Amino acid sequence: MLAVDMSGDSVKAKNGSMVAYEGRMDFKKMTGGGEGLRGMVTRRLTGEQMTVMEVRGQGTCYFADRASEINLVRLTGDTLHVEAGNLLCTDGGLRTGTTFTGLRGASQGTGLFTTTVEGTGQAAIMSDGPAVVLRVTPQYPLSVDPGAYIAHQGNLRQDLQSGVTFRTFLGEGGGEAFQIRFEGDGLVYVQPSERTTAGGDL
Repeated sequence: MLAVDMSGDSVKAKNGSMVAYEGRMDFKKMTGGGEGLRGMVTRRLTGEQMTVMEVRGQGTCYFADRASEINLVRLTGDTLHVEAGNLLCTDGGLRTGTTFTGLRGASQGTGLFTTTVEGTGQAAIMSDGPAVVLRVTPQYPLSVDPGAYIAHQGNLRQDLQSGVTFRTFLGEGGGEAFQIRFEGDGLVYVQPSERTTAGGDL
């Protein structure tokens, strides 16, 4: 559960994620993920689905989605890349958009684009179980199972590698296998659970 105290300011949240509020709140559905007509067209073309509502008022508003764990990420002028289904709420001043991610999205069955959050403020991302934040440095690249990936930030490059997963080593792999390799300097958020992807449970 995420409790947000507001004093006339606003937040953008996943549509339908409000579970309770105290005080006076106004709710407004935002077209195209809060990006206007251009954002709506972009999302329809890319298949990156995110329906957003704006909440403004005085008091405390509570957000949750399927009892998911909630992780707060602070942005200071940088960009957070996050799967649309894992984004719960952002400060009203943060900008959301979409960005091309290459073939990684195809392996997950989520399209070739992912959601971006930019600016200064906080974003709340969800995970199935407590998320782990892993540091990537030029000396220590990171490989991640696509089904466990949630988000990343920093100066990172990502490449899709095929032919191997962690389950392959255990003799449990089946079908085409992928993993995401991150290089550079930044943070990667990983959940201790795996989504079902286009290639099955990776």
